[in-house]
Amino acid sequence: MRRALAVLAAVPLILSAAACGSDGATTGATTGATTGATASGSAAGAPSGVKVAGNVGAKPTVTFPSGSPATKSSYEVIQPGTGTGVKAGDRVIVNLTVYNWDGKTNAVAGSSYDTKAPETIAVTEQLPQVLQEGFTKVKHGGRLLAVLANDSVAQQQTTTPAEPTKVFVFDVVGTQPPALKAAEGKETGESIKGVTVDNPGGEKAPTLTTKTDEKAPKELVVKTLIQGTGAKTQANQTLVVHYTGKIWGTDQQFDSSWERGQPAEFPLAQVIQGWQKGLAGVPVGSRVVMSIPPDLGYGSQAQQGIPANSTLVFVVDVLGAY
Repeated sequence: MRRALAVLAAVPLILSAAACGSDGATTGATTGATTGATASGSAAGAPSGVKVAGNVGAKPTVTFPSGSPATKSSYEVIQPGTGTGVKAGDRVIVNLTVYNWDGKTNAVAGSSYDTKAPETIAVTEQLPQVLQEGFTKVKHGGRLLAVLANDSVAQQQTTTPAEPTKVFVFDVVGTQPPALKAAEGKETGESIKGVTVDNPGGEKAPTLTTKTDEKAPKELVVKTLIQGTGAKTQANQTLVVHYTGKIWGTDQQFDSSWERGQPAEFPLAQVIQGWQKGLAGVPVGSRVVMSIPPDLGYGSQAQQGIPANSTLVFVVDVLGAY
């Protein structure tokens, strides 16, 4: 189900669901069905006719009106919830069920109630407008219905083949704590021979030095400099990190999120093998230094600022994982 929130195209203005088979949900047609409490505001649009039944905290039952799918995106607050309100910028933890509304089978595309793996969604401008508005109308324990039609796609993307209208039912479980500003925890005294890292403390960037006559390790080496106390990262998560990267032996820096003033955020499964192997299982809040051999980095392919067959050295602060 993590792929259920994969983004279409380069600009993520509509969410798409992966074909992760599911059963136990009811799809069908109801004549003359209407929504009961469609939220007000321009983003909500016209009532979709989709009906949602069942208790929050369990997989919903969804029925669809007869006829063609909706062509206008909309949302409806099914249950407002009684907990903490959701606000813009929050990372909302949700259970969700997704349907492809094609006017025929209206098949379920996936549900986190089946995979037992809630999703985390950042309520930012990256989301379609109906979701940006809809999520801020519910609280923890609430349920939100969202219909995402092709009017959610950016104008420049309208030349791409039309996607089926998506119907999402979100049950809001909670919100994720914001990412840390820098590593927090106890210094371990560990190091990699030939590499120096100065830890200034607080929210200041560490200083990485890789100028050395030592031979580069042929295998991946990962040392924990500051031991965090958060949950251990998992291979299928998205990480929030600060890092600096240099070339072994030359002290040549090729990248630094610290200098950009903004942490990096990425699915761990989509970065180089050295990062995938080195950061999986690291507790949030930790600072690690990694020496990555060419076969786990970019190999014989030169990159901008990185010569071919380079051993890469990174100091990485793991600030969050979801």
